[in-house]
Formats: sequence, structure tokens, C-alpha cells
Amino acid sequence: MRKLLLWGVAAIIFALGVDQISKGLLATYTADGDVLSFGKFFNLVKVWNTGVSFSMFNNHGDVGRVLLSVFSLVVCAFLLHWMLKEDNQLKIVALGLVIGGALGNVVDRIRFGAVLDFLDFHIAEYHWPAFNLADTFICIGACLLILLEIFKVKTEKTEGK
Repeated sequence: MRKLLLWGVAAIIFALGVDQISKGLLATYTADGDVLSFGKFFNLVKVWNTGVSFSMFNNHGDVGRVLLSVFSLVVCAFLLHWMLKEDNQLKIVALGLVIGGALGNVVDRIRFGAVLDFLDFHIAEYHWPAFNLADTFICIGACLLILLEIFKVKTEKTEGK
């Protein structure tokens, strides 16, 4: 079991580390509002998000920042509890990616009062809201958990016949 948990801890450290390094580089070498264009579909931008996904709940100041951080930490505690009981290595890694990504955004809220988003994908003038690597790790981990659950359900139904 300890060996399995090392995968989860490694995923947490990887996601948190890569996220914070990327944000640190962007914060250091770009100014707020800078746009660095890389072709027709991708830009690096420097925008601060005081809310959550797609800037929801971004008008609540310090109270919102504290509530979002506390909520994220509670979710991380729940996921960590799940991870400690999990036997599936891929689920442990997926949970680690979600926890690491969530912690990366909490670190930003504590340090800066907002989350630094910088990945901007677009088609012509239609832009997906900017996001960061922490968000990416959260999505990858969540999608992996969903796929593993779908696969598990299909396996159970097949075995039951």
C-alpha cells in the first residue's frame, strides 16, 4: 500500500511543482495583460482570476478568496482520505493530480489574492477562458477518474452476465 501511495504523493508534487514553476516564470517575465501570440490558435496571456472556473464568483473580495481557499482545502482533504483508502494505482495518480492542481490554485490565492491564468486557446475571435496548468491537472485527473469508473461499470456488467 505504501508503494501505491508514493504514486499519489508523486502526482501531487509533480502537479503542484510544475504549476507553480510555470506561474512563477510568467509572473516574473510578463506584465499584466501581456499577450504573446503563438500562431492562430494559442496565446500566452497574464490574467488574474479572483474567482473559480470561468471567473465565477469573482466579485467577493477577500471573503470570496478565503471561502474558495477553505472549500478547496476541504475537497483536498476528502480526496486525500479517498486516496489513502484506494487500491487502484491509476485512481491514486488521478486523485494526486486533482489534489496537486487544487493546491496550486490555493497557493496562488494565498500568495497573490488571485489565481494566475495564462493559457489562451482560441479560434478567430472566439476565446476559451484562460486557464493554467493547475486547472489542466485537475481536469486530467477528474477525466481519468470518470473513465476508470465507466470502465469499472462496463467490466462489472460484463462479468455479471
